[in-house]
Order: sequence, then structure tokens, then C-alpha cells
Amino acid sequence: RKDSGMLSYKEHLPVSQVVVGDLDRPGSEAKVSVGPVRCQGDRNYWNAASFVTSSSYLHFSTFQGETSADISFYFKTSASDGVFLENLGNTDFIKLELKSATEVSFSFDVGNGPVEIVVRSPNPLNDDQWHRVNAERNVKQASLQVDQLPLEVRKAPTEGHTRLELYSQLYVGAAGGQRGFLGCIRSLRMNGVTLDLEERAKVTPGVKPGCSGHCTSYGMYCANGGKCVEKYNGYSCDCSKTAYDGPFCIKDVGAFFEEGMWLRYNFHSPGTSVKDLFSRTLLSSADPEITAPDLSLNKEELSFSFSTTKSPCVLLYVSSYTPDFIAVLVNPSGNLQIRYNLGGTKEPYNIDIDHRNMANGQPHTVNVTRDGRDIVLQLDHYPPTSYSLPATSDIQFNSPKALFLGKVIEIGKIDQDIYKYNTPGFTGCLSRVQFNQIAPLKAALRPTNTSSHVHIQGELVESNCGASPLTIPPMSAATDPWHLDSGKVAFIADFPYNGQAIGDGVNRNSAIIGGVIAVVIFTILCTLVFLIRYMFRHKGTYHTNEAKGAESAESADAAIMNNDPNFTETIDESKKEWLI
Repeated sequence: RKDSGMLSYKEHLPVSQVVVGDLDRPGSEAKVSVGPVRCQGDRNYWNAASFVTSSSYLHFSTFQGETSADISFYFKTSASDGVFLENLGNTDFIKLELKSATEVSFSFDVGNGPVEIVVRSPNPLNDDQWHRVNAERNVKQASLQVDQLPLEVRKAPTEGHTRLELYSQLYVGAAGGQRGFLGCIRSLRMNGVTLDLEERAKVTPGVKPGCSGHCTSYGMYCANGGKCVEKYNGYSCDCSKTAYDGPFCIKDVGAFFEEGMWLRYNFHSPGTSVKDLFSRTLLSSADPEITAPDLSLNKEELSFSFSTTKSPCVLLYVSSYTPDFIAVLVNPSGNLQIRYNLGGTKEPYNIDIDHRNMANGQPHTVNVTRDGRDIVLQLDHYPPTSYSLPATSDIQFNSPKALFLGKVIEIGKIDQDIYKYNTPGFTGCLSRVQFNQIAPLKAALRPTNTSSHVHIQGELVESNCGASPLTIPPMSAATDPWHLDSGKVAFIADFPYNGQAIGDGVNRNSAIIGGVIAVVIFTILCTLVFLIRYMFRHKGTYHTNEAKGAESAESADAAIMNNDPNFTETIDESKKEWLI
């Protein structure tokens, strides 16, 4: 009846989607609520600095660790070696460095001669991922640990010097002409004090505050072709070349089309260099003097989502300055058809999807990729299917002109079937429409540098209808384990599982009837328990005809005589019995 929980690990973030199923039945509903976000932790945990050259360093006051030193930090690098930090005295010193791609070294001298502890990793440490270093030293021993690798320990000599006497500044990075660390260090703590790397980096050349390289660790969260962009102390996702929106490029951008509405996206508009436009939005061309009618495409990537209950209709149409076109249609039977006309053949090449009705009001996803003669189509969650253009067909889509959604309003000759499907037009939802790097719906609904290419007939209303999950049709009564026959009440202990979600269930009336019957049975049981308790309580009782007033009478005979007025018999003295 209820699912709830806490997300307590940052690795589980971000929450990109909440999916609720089993809603397509009477009385079924869902409520999703998100509580307040409470972020807890050390603010200094992400205090970081990036060292961009091997001679870069930060300097701090002398490290005070005469008898005890506790140093910990995280690092991330692609370099094979470099000094993390160093502090010097007259002869004493303390140093941590990456000696090789698999070795971290902790060395020091308190006056008894140099001591070095090395941890060797079976895997490279310069993999541009975060690794933790923890080094400790006291009068008894010294230790070094990297990540979860075994702790390396070195006992201190029983006699000799124990105090670490340092005089120079603490250098984080390059020191004394040595090759410094290249990469990022964060959360540097020395004897419990976090060093403010970011503030010092702001005024130090060769060192940047924060960590570059966030995209290496978190760039995978930029979905659907979004580009990860490095930012100060973080990253962002650039969704401008996608049909999605939101911080992680996962929010559908869709709209509802009423009957007669249409949208046209012009690939070329006045005042825009075609070279700039097509290199930015379609597949780039090497010819700097190219003009719109001369552009040809050898491959296209087309994807979108739609839902409708009416057929036939035109979902998407790409026109050209030549007879070439690409069209995605729903035919009168409700089946999907993809039509290519690239020249070289008498009739357009058709791909017909006959195995299911697409005009059923459910959201459907279409992905079409063409590379030369090879076409790959993926519909919803079905496996991709490969097709091939006829051998006589051209493989270039010549001079693309405009992209239409909902209806084709184009000058010149139009394919006869498309002309028939064009009336009255598409009615339903279209979302996440993308042709190569063009997102026409997003350009219409979001102010972008390509919005001037869009022309709309009718009122385009943004809708998230394309984000609705595909629902499963109700099960038949014969296969539904929750179905109850009329006049019967059944309790089913084992439910047959066939790998599909239950589409129908116990309806509200069945639940009410079952509840009433349960109450009646409970009432009967309570009544029986009461009667049984009452019967056993009076078991063994009896009644007598003992005369009233027997307690005050001198004898039993006197009690009878006093109680019964009709008793007039005289008792003969000779019949009396005497007890001596």
C-alpha cells in the first residue's frame, strides 16, 4: 500500500525518473511526494585545487607535527608521478608523493636517517578517478594507506630522535625544483585542520580553485546526447543540441497538436550562412562555399515520440529542393510506415510495421538511423530491425529544405498517399523530436538561436504527454488471478506468475463485498463465543420446592403447614416420632 524510503548516498543521486505502473484499472491511483532535501556533511570535503603545470604549488605555514602527524587527502590525476606535499627543516623533512602510476610514497626524517613507506597498487592510480591517501606518524610507528589497500606500517626505533623539527613553509605541489603533482587534490587535512586550498589557489598562478575534470567522473549523467561542461567546482549539461531539457537533459519537450495544426522548421533562413547553419545543425560539410540547394546528406538520425487515436496522418515529413523526401506516417489501418524517396527508383521505398496498431492512444517511440543504404529502425522497446535501400536507389538525400510536423504544407508536387493522409491532419502528442542535431519542437517552445527557423500554424501548447509510460492493456477474466466470479468469494494463496504485470485487479465492488462478509463472519464468531461462555457459567445449578420461611420454622413439618394453607390434616400424637 505504501513505498517510502530515504536516499542516504550521493551515488544514488540524481533521481532522474519516478515510474508508477498498474494504474489502468478502476479504483487504482498513485501519489508521489518528495520530502525536503537535507544535505549533510563537511563543507570542506570538496575544498579542492587543480594543479595545471608540474611547477605549480601552494604554500602554507609550517606544519606543526613534532611528535604526531596525521595527513589525509584525495587526489585525482592522469600523470604518472609528482610530489603531493613537502615540508623541510635543517635535516628533518616530511614528504608525500606519487612515485609511479602504481606507487605512493610517504617519507620523513626525524634525525635518525630517512624512512620511506611505499604502498603499491595492483591497478593504476593515474586513472583520473578519486583515490584517498592517509599517512600517520608518531613516536612509536608510521603508517600509510591508499584507498582500501592493506595498511603499510613501519615501527620507530627504540632509541634515537622522536621530534620532527620543520622550519620552511609547507609546499603543496612542486617544491625545490622537483616535479610537482599534476591533477586535483581535495579535502587536505593535516592534524585535523582542513587547508583552504581554494582560497589560496585564487591568488596563485598555475593553480585553479576547484577541480576540473568533473565530467570525467559525472559526465555520464548528461543523458540523451547532452554535453558535459566543466564549471567552477562542478559541471553542467548542455542540452542545446538535443530534444531534451532540464539539468541532465532528461526532460521531454513535447506539445499537443490539435486538428489542422502544423509546424515547419526551415533548414535555411534569410540572413543565416548556410555553411554555419548546417555545420551546426546537420552533418558538416567541408565545402565553405556550399549553398542550400547543393547540400546532400549520406546519413540521418531521426527520433521522436508520439501518441494518437486517429489515422491516417502524417507524423513527420522532411522536404527538399528536389523530389527527395523522408516521411513517417500512420496508415489508415493504424500501422506505422516510413517512406524514403531518394531518387533512382520509380516508387518510394516503404518500411511497413504491420504487427501492431500505433493509433491506440499509447505513447510510442521511433528511432530511425540511415547510413548510406543501411537503415536501422527501433520501435518502442522492440529489438532494432535492419533494412536496406534497393540497389538502384540513390544514397544521398539531396538539398533538404524543411521539416514538417503534423501536416505537410509545401509548394510543388507531393506524394499522392501523403497528400491523402494530410487531411484533416495529425491530432495527438509529439515530443523529443530530433533530426540529426535539429530539435524543431524545442526550438519552437524554447528561445534558442534557431527559433527564427520555426513557423507554426495554430496554437502550440507544451505538454508532457510524451513522458507518459507505456501502459499494459487489461487482462482477460480467464487469466486474471484477481478476478472474482459473481456469488463466490475465493481466497487465492498462490498467484500464477507469467512474467507480465497484472493489468486488472480486485475492483472496488469486490473489495466492499469481501469486507461486508468478513464483518458478518466476525460477528457470528463473537456471538458463539458469548453463548458458550454463558452456558458453562450456569452448569450444575438446580431448583428446590423448599417452603418459604423454612429458615424460621421449628421443624420441617411446621414449615409445610405454614406455607400450605390447604394442608388441614391433624397429626395424631401417636404417629409422632421421638428422638431420644
